[in-house]
Amino acid sequence: MSLAGRISHAVGTGLAPLLPFWLELRARRGKEMPERLAERRGEAASRPAGPLLWLHAASVGESLSLLPLMDALVERRPDLHLLVTTGTVTAATLLMQRLPPLLADRVHHRFVPLDVPRWVETFLDGWRPDGAIFVESELWPNLTAALARRGIPLALVNARISARSARLWHWAPGLMRDMLGRFSLVVAQSEGDAERLRRLGAPGAVYWGQLKAAAEPLPADPAELARLRAMTGDRPIFLAASTHAGEEEIVCAAHAALLPRFPDLLTIIVPRHTERGAAIAALAAAAAVPRGVTRRTEGGDPVPEAGIHVADTLGELGLFYRLADVALVGATLVPKGGHNPLEPARLGCPILLGPHTENALEAAEALLDRGGALPVASAAALAQAVTDVLSDPARGHAMATAAAAVAARSAGLPGRLATAVLGIMPALRDGVARQRGYCS
Repeated sequence: MSLAGRISHAVGTGLAPLLPFWLELRARRGKEMPERLAERRGEAASRPAGPLLWLHAASVGESLSLLPLMDALVERRPDLHLLVTTGTVTAATLLMQRLPPLLADRVHHRFVPLDVPRWVETFLDGWRPDGAIFVESELWPNLTAALARRGIPLALVNARISARSARLWHWAPGLMRDMLGRFSLVVAQSEGDAERLRRLGAPGAVYWGQLKAAAEPLPADPAELARLRAMTGDRPIFLAASTHAGEEEIVCAAHAALLPRFPDLLTIIVPRHTERGAAIAALAAAAAVPRGVTRRTEGGDPVPEAGIHVADTLGELGLFYRLADVALVGATLVPKGGHNPLEPARLGCPILLGPHTENALEAAEALLDRGGALPVASAAALAQAVTDVLSDPARGHAMATAAAAVAARSAGLPGRLATAVLGIMPALRDGVARQRGYCS
């Protein structure tokens, strides 16, 4: 074991006695499921018979991006079971809601164990996966080391590392080189990410496309969509999607600036974290919105008397993208890196992007370059961009068409990734699960 590996092992072991208290605190804050805290210690395994592939994604966007890949994997190996781990409650909830029926009986969800050596070993002893796929930047030293010791093949897909993170890793090059060297396949989400990963210790890193670009369109309840369309009629609708703190103030200021031109404007705010709904509604009310504010979790609807509607529910973003005439993608007006701009692109909604798009830089640049999105950086710029789209339907249609073309470019990526992943995992490639104490 390298010096960096020994340090990581010691740190993980040393923190273990304190982590249960931290998990309990997170549970009280709604960030963990109290009844499932044992999973964070690697417990509660229930391994199915036959071949098992483990897929890990930290949060919502990463986990949902796995759906087309999982579909492609099971299509190629119909006997395959999938263990999917996430790190957040929201990701777990949405993932299980979105699973198509053909995958539902093949997918087993658990929360990922914390990177404590003993807990990692408990997890792997219980599940005995035949291979593992990690998504984006989920690199854990003790976990990857344990997988490598057991000879379990590893793939890193949709891999991402920012220029800033790459610079920070130069302070611990051995640790990063050790972790990346454990992956037999590294597929980056942009050529820039691939180059940074190659410099840090993954010489075979390649770029084939953006996995999130291949996801299915966000779902929506057709009956609810029809009901809301009937309620809103021909009102112009501006959506602020997956917003973070600091963005709602800008959105409310833009809403006020738009009212003289569009007096019946409806602005819908969908916060990234639904528990912020009450605070956002209070902020909007304090902005003296002439038509008032409604909240979806309180049974409120975007009625004619409402100027701002706070849609603080989980899993309904597809509904509001379909309802909107133009949408701001959240986490782009504040330095959070931006959420996935291809979600509105797949749903024919004109897109507005703030300056912070590092998390999906290639997709954002392609949308801006091809006229599928407009850049905004302030409340005034946001109001002007909304005006440009609402006052010129032909422009909005052209933006939506250009954005859809960008989103369609990665349609074949899940199949290519599935073939490559199975190709590096002998037990899955050869159609025979390795014998680890179970019957295939």
